[in-house]
Amino acid sequence: MDFIFNGNVPKAVPKVLYVCARHYTSDCFLNEGQYKAGFANSLRIKNGSVPTVRDPTTNVGAAITSSSRDVACQTDPPDRRTASTQLSLRTLQPHFRSLGVQVSCKDFGVGTSTAAADHSSFVKRPSKRPRLDLEEEPELEDDPSEGSSSVAASKGQHPTYDPAESATAPSESTLLSQESSTPTHKSRKYIVYESCIMELFAACPVCTRACDVRTRRLGTFLSVEQRCPQCKFCRHWNSQPILGSTPAGNLHLSAAVYLSGASFSKISRVFKAMELQLFQYDTFCRHARSFIEPAVIHHWNTLQDVTLQRLSQESKVIVGGDMRADYPGHSAKFGSYTTMDLNSNTVLDIELVQSNEVGGSQHMEEEGLRRSLALLEERGISLDCIVTERHPQIQKFLSEMNFTHHYDVCHIAKGISKKMEKISKEKECQELQKWMRSITNHIYWTAATSSTGPERVAKWTSILNHVRDVHKHDDPLFPKCLHEIRQTRDKSKWLRAGTPAFYKLEKVLTNKRTLKDVEKLSPHHQTPFFEAFHRVIPRFAPKNVVFPFIGMLCRLYLAAMYYNENADRPQAKTREGVPLYKVHFPKALKGQCSAKPHQTEPTFRYVADMMDLIFDKVFVDPTPYTNAMLAIPVPEDLNAQYEHPDKEEVIASYVSRFNRGTV
Repeated sequence: MDFIFNGNVPKAVPKVLYVCARHYTSDCFLNEGQYKAGFANSLRIKNGSVPTVRDPTTNVGAAITSSSRDVACQTDPPDRRTASTQLSLRTLQPHFRSLGVQVSCKDFGVGTSTAAADHSSFVKRPSKRPRLDLEEEPELEDDPSEGSSSVAASKGQHPTYDPAESATAPSESTLLSQESSTPTHKSRKYIVYESCIMELFAACPVCTRACDVRTRRLGTFLSVEQRCPQCKFCRHWNSQPILGSTPAGNLHLSAAVYLSGASFSKISRVFKAMELQLFQYDTFCRHARSFIEPAVIHHWNTLQDVTLQRLSQESKVIVGGDMRADYPGHSAKFGSYTTMDLNSNTVLDIELVQSNEVGGSQHMEEEGLRRSLALLEERGISLDCIVTERHPQIQKFLSEMNFTHHYDVCHIAKGISKKMEKISKEKECQELQKWMRSITNHIYWTAATSSTGPERVAKWTSILNHVRDVHKHDDPLFPKCLHEIRQTRDKSKWLRAGTPAFYKLEKVLTNKRTLKDVEKLSPHHQTPFFEAFHRVIPRFAPKNVVFPFIGMLCRLYLAAMYYNENADRPQAKTREGVPLYKVHFPKALKGQCSAKPHQTEPTFRYVADMMDLIFDKVFVDPTPYTNAMLAIPVPEDLNAQYEHPDKEEVIASYVSRFNRGTV
């Protein structure tokens, strides 16, 4: 107070008091050199500094503010806020501005007076409308330039400035430290054109003369070296942070492509179409082997351990199993056997089997089930029953292991429907077409309402009486139909015993294998979940792409993590809360449509978790993660059993079939 009012402190003191920077000595500022060179827009004062200079002509602030300045008018561009980036917009500009007037650029000598500072010279002029309006998305983060504790040397504080409020506001160094603490892979990225980058290095920021600029590129990474031949100013700028010797953007792009299930070849075509710079496929494979695939295996094992630990504490666990081959028939190389918890619709385990491990692709399903059951037994999980399809090897294996085995109703219903569709196309059996839908529904009803095998058989065979308009049966387990008995006027819809249509229908529904399968229908859960999961796998591992063993296994794990995260998404609703549906035409309904609930958009939290794992742990020390991946037994390639001749000999013996010699 005494310093500001020179010992004459009035009774009424304003809440906000301003002290010019010219009253501080040079050692009170943190960035005096940067301010003089033009790399800072304002001076930052040290905490605890006290104004001591009475004569403004002896202070650095006076030297800076006393430089001549051209007064501006309507053509003066407004002050703009700049967010912290790799290179500030004003870095390449000198620390003074020539602001034009309407007639001439006349020097009015503003700030050269040695008298007391005029407050009008410190107050910021109101910003005019920018010359070019760009609509941008709202910024969620605060501008680092806001909340700075710097003292404005050539600019005054805003009239609403409150020192008490600014005392608790974060300083510029604090904001910069918070920004630097943001993980590299979580910072925002932009597409920047080369011409725009070169504009930033065309002139020297010190002497404003032309500079020598050299660039170096490594994939998506760009390094720029700027040297001024006049003042010897030099600067080195990188477009990405460098982690060790790896550009962060290259690794981040490889991880994003791999974890999202995208194809590098398609991404490469997109980049080529846009003239975006991209690294080679070998670099992508190196990133995958060194960092991405070890992280995928570790993350899946971590999630699997949590799920199996939860199931080990439950008394009745009902699981289902099914296999998917990368190619149909006996030409399949890989077979992935999936085990799911049917109570929670969760993938528990995926076993990848290569055909040469078991002597052929026809044995892959049994081997996959053996490995999955061994894992569940090792983790202490007691199974109540297991639901699979009707594979003969699976039936024999589970009967020997004394497991309670049930068959999936969907597979049996599909097989019976195909047989009925075939005989209904015959001339004498066309009347069966109107019964196909009812018989398919009857098999699902039989499985859902029966508790024992003989009861299922009794309910299933009752359909032969029902189609003849007979609703009382000889079997005591199901003596009569449960529906109401109604008199019908159309007698033609009922089948008659002794006709070819009834004979062939009876042969299909009551043959020995069908009755044996009906007896073991699953009363608890079915396996449509497997079909949904198998539709997810091609998003990560298309059948027309050949993957190595570890690559295929990791992509199956990614599909399982995506499915477990999004399998039970809730139904989408409008803003008014009305549930949304979509109309689809399933193949099984033969052209009839049905309504299907529209689910909410899927989430990809597993991608964010693995990004953190890759950059925070795997990249820092990949050894334990790589060792865990190398511990997985990898079978030999299918062509390892053949002799590999010399490549030159094979090329020399090549003859096109269009230019063969005469026979």
